[in-house]
Amino acid sequence: MKPSGLDRLFKPQSIAVIGASTDPQKAGHVVIRHLLAGQFKGPILPVSPHSKAIAGVLAYADIDSLPLAPDLAIVCTRRERVLTLIEALGKRGTGAAIILAADFTASEREQLQQLTQQYGIRLLGPNSMGMLLPGQGINASFSPIAAKPGQVAFLSQSAAVSTTILDWAKQHELGFSAFISLGDHCDINFGQLLDQLSRDSVTRAILLYMDKLQDARHFLSAARAAARNKPILVLKSGRHEPDSGLDNVYDAAIRRAGMLRVRDTHELFAAVETLSHSLTLKGERLAIISNGRGLANMAIDKLLERGGKLAMPPRDIGSDADINDYQQALDDLLQGDEADAILLIHAPSLTARGTALARSLIDYVKQHPRARRFNILTNWAGEYSAQEGRRLFSEAGFPTYRTPESAVAAFMHMVEYRRNQKQLMETPASLQGDRLNLELCQQLIRQALERKQLTLDTHLAHPILQAAGLSTLPTWIVSDAIEATLTAEQIGYPVAVKLRSPDILHKSAVHGVMLNLRTSAEVAQAADAILDRVRQHDPGARIEGLLVQRMARRSGGLELRIRLQQDPVFGPVILLGESGTEPQEMMAALPPLNQALARYQIIGALKSRKIREQASPERLDIDALGQVLCQLSELLLAFPEIQQLDLHPLQACGAEMVVLDASLTLQPAEEGRCRLAIRPYPTELEEGARLKDQSHVLLRPIRPEDEPAHKQFVLKVSDEDRYKRFFADVGELGHEELARMTQIDYDREMAFVAVGQDGPFDQQILGVVRAISNPDLSDAEFAILVRSDLKGLGLGKLMMEKIVRYARERGIGQLSGMTMPSNRGMINLAKRLGFKIDIQLEDGVVNMELPCASQGQA
Repeated sequence: MKPSGLDRLFKPQSIAVIGASTDPQKAGHVVIRHLLAGQFKGPILPVSPHSKAIAGVLAYADIDSLPLAPDLAIVCTRRERVLTLIEALGKRGTGAAIILAADFTASEREQLQQLTQQYGIRLLGPNSMGMLLPGQGINASFSPIAAKPGQVAFLSQSAAVSTTILDWAKQHELGFSAFISLGDHCDINFGQLLDQLSRDSVTRAILLYMDKLQDARHFLSAARAAARNKPILVLKSGRHEPDSGLDNVYDAAIRRAGMLRVRDTHELFAAVETLSHSLTLKGERLAIISNGRGLANMAIDKLLERGGKLAMPPRDIGSDADINDYQQALDDLLQGDEADAILLIHAPSLTARGTALARSLIDYVKQHPRARRFNILTNWAGEYSAQEGRRLFSEAGFPTYRTPESAVAAFMHMVEYRRNQKQLMETPASLQGDRLNLELCQQLIRQALERKQLTLDTHLAHPILQAAGLSTLPTWIVSDAIEATLTAEQIGYPVAVKLRSPDILHKSAVHGVMLNLRTSAEVAQAADAILDRVRQHDPGARIEGLLVQRMARRSGGLELRIRLQQDPVFGPVILLGESGTEPQEMMAALPPLNQALARYQIIGALKSRKIREQASPERLDIDALGQVLCQLSELLLAFPEIQQLDLHPLQACGAEMVVLDASLTLQPAEEGRCRLAIRPYPTELEEGARLKDQSHVLLRPIRPEDEPAHKQFVLKVSDEDRYKRFFADVGELGHEELARMTQIDYDREMAFVAVGQDGPFDQQILGVVRAISNPDLSDAEFAILVRSDLKGLGLGKLMMEKIVRYARERGIGQLSGMTMPSNRGMINLAKRLGFKIDIQLEDGVVNMELPCASQGQA
């Protein structure tokens, strides 16, 4: 694929410092000194109209005087000069610039964005501390602390947090592959940096500190792609700021992308320690060796509290344990297969000095032939006597911690990352039938909008909920106690009587719901009491009568709350909790949901006790509730007019889910449409086609539920054809490989499957073509595979034409692919479709390229 536009930021060949200064107190001097101290091998070009040389380096009066266009410029001037300087750099052909100045107005930020579009210059900042790329000897920052090379990247919006992390890392001898301060990110954002770092072979893990998030969709897409290959940990602040959205929605987004969230700087420091030194975790079983039961018990308590797995009872080798005792206990574990990770704990002791023991164990582990199979963590407890031992472990590449709890918390970060990745690759079950009547829902929503009914109570929302496939209880509107009594007599007891008022959002505030009324006298009394309480509580409130509703036939079930609402950052969200809980206390999920994702939301709510199961004859049916969540997700996707839907409560009795009360808020689509944070299944790309034998196929995007059918499809492809597709001998594909093929991000990858629609191949996958694009859409790599027993029917041509049309509509610059010289069928087909063919006989490959964007963009 073509290189990213950020390459000149990450791999500059020359660096200019605009506003360089001889004054040691100014950023322009500090940055020059840091660049020179960092051993950057390319030219460093100070720009200053006041000095002929800065720190012994020839200076230039202005940007036009520079002998070459710098790849990277660090702008150290006052805010008022920045716009003019960025324009001059853009005209000169500079690839990227870092803006240190702060306090830009909204208008100035907009002008900066216009300059990036006009000249193609990429901007980091404003209000950036700069960046450090230690492996390249680049310290393009005003941080007082340098960084050593390492394998962890750190991205931050806060200069204060950045310098704190650098200071801590220096003390612990930890390094970074990249250390970048985004500042106010008017151009370069988290998503673009994640795309770049995901392809960086040096970076093994990524840490993020964020205050706020822009372009949630791009961020989640980039984060999910990166997190499949390397851990990403997030520290999010500003949890209580009103304009930043619900914090539980951030939790949901971070989980959905496969990242992990840490709650404070202590966890973040532990994460840096772990990710800098740990191996890929092969399992979750932790074994503990300790010279004291108390510290071991503290570790076990934290492990079980976090849902971890103890491999075996802790090995307490006693307070008088010496070096030989530790080595013997460690060897017993290394020789076996009962654990995946080992925590070594040492309390200060006369028989085994901490420093000598650390040095001995480091040598022992490095020489042990099986040590690389295990993650080994250390906790040298204490402060004065343990400090040198911890330093030795850190220098030797062993994760080391001050307390047993922090060691276990760090281990659980690795476990939770592993679990999250496995969960995200679980194959979802297919939904049970098409319960959503889209046509009827659309008609009912349109009618409500035409009548200017933007807020619908239980009675008005009832037909829409039924059309959405949800079970509801019918309601009757009455005006007073007499009508309530007559209605109750007609529908049968027991009944519920509820207030109907557009001005009182929470009926509980006036005790506006009375349940289990079994006689006419109880109904009349309840109706009068509700109306009296409203008049006393809010005399000006509009009262539109009362609702009478038959009580649900079954008792003993859970009363839940499901709420659909718009989040200011992530768009539509689905919240789940017990009846009576507030949105910020509920378990959040982002649509679109499938059965697997809905199941995780429910299990998460149960584990965190946001839903507390009570003793009842029938336990909560997770699959049935998951079906409801999926139906609501589909409703949200289909109708952007839905601003809020509150099912409160929904009664869950075993597999029976009944909506007892609801409210629905609508807005016309042009006002209410909110961009989804995750692109849903693109139904609009489905199309029918006919093969040469007149059989019908459906060309459609692949879905996660296709994994079983996709596995059978690959088995129908001959060994020779699989070799031509994968450039290797490929046997039966495992779940992980199939999940990666079927669970795709439609924003950056597309795979079309051809599904038979009649005859012996009905509902079978007959072929697949896919294209994976660069983040900037400059290029997409394609690959195609067709069942070997269906060649000659024109299926390959149909699918290639489909992917070419898609690439042009998407605005992709070019399609490129690779095959073998022996694959004459593919080569001839590519030629007929206009691909440029380049045969590399020495390498045994054929490159195929087709320009797309110039021939029509979406």
